[in-house]
Amino acid sequence: MVSSDQRRRQLAREKFERQQQRREEARRRTRRLTVIIASSVAVVAVIGAGAYLSLGGDDSKDTADAAATADPSATPSPSESESSAPEPAMKIDKKAKYSMSLTTSQGDIGITMDAAKTPHTTNSFKALADKKYFDNTKCHRLTTEGIFVLQCGDPKGDGTGGPGYTIPDENLTALGKAGADGAVTYPAGTVAMANTGQPGTGGSQFFLVYKDTKLPPSYTPFGTMDDAGLKAVKKVAEGGVTGGAGDGAPKKTVTVEKAAVDKV
Repeated sequence: MVSSDQRRRQLAREKFERQQQRREEARRRTRRLTVIIASSVAVVAVIGAGAYLSLGGDDSKDTADAAATADPSATPSPSESESSAPEPAMKIDKKAKYSMSLTTSQGDIGITMDAAKTPHTTNSFKALADKKYFDNTKCHRLTTEGIFVLQCGDPKGDGTGGPGYTIPDENLTALGKAGADGAVTYPAGTVAMANTGQPGTGGSQFFLVYKDTKLPPSYTPFGTMDDAGLKAVKKVAEGGVTGGAGDGAPKKTVTVEKAAVDKV
């Protein structure tokens, strides 16, 4: 027969074991969260690396080594070019509304652009679109783990291309103050500039957010996709990444057949 003292010790031991189990589960959750945050930041660096610091024109040989890998240790490493091209002269009406339409192999994507808050970005996209810069280019990168974006705008289709100039960051406070993890939420439907991870290094590459994504507030949010466009990008994401990875070329090839930026 178990004495009352033995019963008390047994209950105390079981309580202690339950506490230890809860603490271990809490530690595991913390470790998982840390890994998720670290992975997200690493992929952000990869997205940044994918935006070519193109200061010497489309024929420059500079590359960002991390653009071709999802290695968490990868960091943007653009090299210096010998010359730089000027940003296009400001020609848009900053008080007007503009839209960008992308005719792609996976469906049409309409984008409302915030010209008043992102005049340099809007002006650059109009200048490039008017030159047919984006026509017949591929969206070269899909990310389905940690962050949820489709990246486009590289004429080379490999993450190393750019227009030969850079534009300043804009509208970085639009999504609110960063949380304790240093990130804000880029809502599904957001269209934002890619960069090298350094300030003022946007070129022509941009990313389409198809699911709410936590990122540092370092990427100019300049537009919003329409419902049809968001649906088209989600279908691409559902198809996954070539080779089954969480980051790389989309299985469903996305070619921008034509891009146009017009005053609304």
